[in-house]
Amino acid sequence: MGKEYLSVREANNYSPLSLAFLGDSVYDTLVREYLLRKANMPVAKLHSAKIKLVCAEFQSAVYDVVADMLDEHELAVLKRGRNATGNTVPKHAEAAQYRRATAIESLFGYLFLTGKNERITQIFDVIISQETENDG
Repeated sequence: MGKEYLSVREANNYSPLSLAFLGDSVYDTLVREYLLRKANMPVAKLHSAKIKLVCAEFQSAVYDVVADMLDEHELAVLKRGRNATGNTVPKHAEAAQYRRATAIESLFGYLFLTGKNERITQIFDVIISQETENDG
């Protein structure tokens, strides 16, 4: 079955939390691929490295960097995700961090549904560059 991408109008019909549901998986897969290609290491080490990049704290920290590179429409999607209600906040994250992380995931879900894979890669590359800056 071939994948049909949604139009902007169709994608806008999804709630930000639904977009984040998909975007979480898209982002998680990109992180896993990045880590695997970066170094061949035991699965336990890969998992530990992944957790640092998919946690609400890290995603929240890159929110402003991502927001600065978005066009008007992408920024609107990001803000819808940030302002979505109904989030349950994990014990290890603050509410504001979790909402900003949800915003990032909403954006990834939206871009994935609309077939903007090149844009996903551009944004992900900027996010990952923040990880390497924070490491060293």
